Amino acid sequence: MRVLFLTIVKIKSLEERGIYTDLLRKFRNEGHEIFAVSPVERRDGKVTHLIKEKNANLLQVKTLNLQKSNAIEKGIGTMLIEHQYLRAIKKHFSNNKFDLILYSTPPITFSKVVGYLKNRDRAFTYLLLKDIFPQNVIDMGFLKKNGILHKYFLKKERKLYKLSDRIGCMSNANMKYILEHNKGIDPSKIEVNPNSIEPISLKNIEINKDVIRQKFDLPQKSIILVYGGNLGVLQGIDFLLEIIKESTISDVFFLIVGNGTEYKRISKWFNKEKPKNAKLLPGLQKDDYDLLLQACDVGMIFLSHRFTIPNFPSRLLSYLEFGMPIVAATDTHTDVGLIIEESKCGFWLESGDLKRMNEIILELKNNHDIFLQMKKNARLLLERNYTVNLSYELIIKSFKSHNN
Repeated sequence: MRVLFLTIVKIKSLEERGIYTDLLRKFRNEGHEIFAVSPVERRDGKVTHLIKEKNANLLQVKTLNLQKSNAIEKGIGTMLIEHQYLRAIKKHFSNNKFDLILYSTPPITFSKVVGYLKNRDRAFTYLLLKDIFPQNVIDMGFLKKNGILHKYFLKKERKLYKLSDRIGCMSNANMKYILEHNKGIDPSKIEVNPNSIEPISLKNIEINKDVIRQKFDLPQKSIILVYGGNLGVLQGIDFLLEIIKESTISDVFFLIVGNGTEYKRISKWFNKEKPKNAKLLPGLQKDDYDLLLQACDVGMIFLSHRFTIPNFPSRLLSYLEFGMPIVAATDTHTDVGLIIEESKCGFWLESGDLKRMNEIILELKNNHDIFLQMKKNARLLLERNYTVNLSYELIIKSFKSHNN
């Protein structure tokens, strides 16, 4: 069948590794024809263009800067994107009838595109819900509650949910939240379809931590706790900086890797404080980032304590892939910490609890047996719950059920 995927994550090739490209590659490998629409942002200096690969058509649409940009441009870009995508799809894919339309949030403003194609092609529509907007920006104080923009985005959110034949949520807490806050949604159209990847095999990988650490100028004998991913307000990075500043535990090193709106502020903090127990690196290419993770010991997840919605960060998967124990410092609404602790592959603490954080670090440092068991459990959790094979089967099952 023909599958159309809409996203604001840049897709240059299906051979790239990531939660969306891995899933699309699975569809392609199962014999389906892929059409993906993603942005080429204003900063890239390119026009709308089409990339063709084996059984895949990748349409890159010129947009404003949608990520890692100021709030005004991001907001305007989010409102314009459905018109830009729809115009590009009509121009480049007008002769293609789609059987399945997949789309992810963010953004929430795909309703016109989805509605048009659903009516035109009688396609099955499946929402991969990765972001609960606009409540997340209300929580962070970026948007005035019950203001004009809030009401506009709420209308878009409800419209997209209504248009979706099936909604795949990242976790049970996600699913529960959506049902509690959207009384008109039929519970039968909601299911858990979490972030997922195609895990690489570790059997034939020879890891030389000393060489990798030397390459990235990291201490050879320390336990390295790494935070990799977006560096934004939503992550509550101030708590991570507090942990670094107040830590007195010997042979423990903190590594921050990523880009985002908070990167410059974090860089200024590093230049001012000059911490000897930490290092800041800008975002790396996927291959380099994967290599770096293999030289680290513990993965860290941070979310702002202000969230009232249950986020589920995708960076968890990279840590699990390389068998890393995880420390999650989050709000009390997400169930990512619950899943980590129930699977015995890490620890959860409420964001801001410095005392508990230090206790966890000491336990990971001093109890080698627990550390090794958590490493093993981390990879098992990934293979059991977060592979694209599982996500693919869920979508196909929903598609077949809808068409029978």
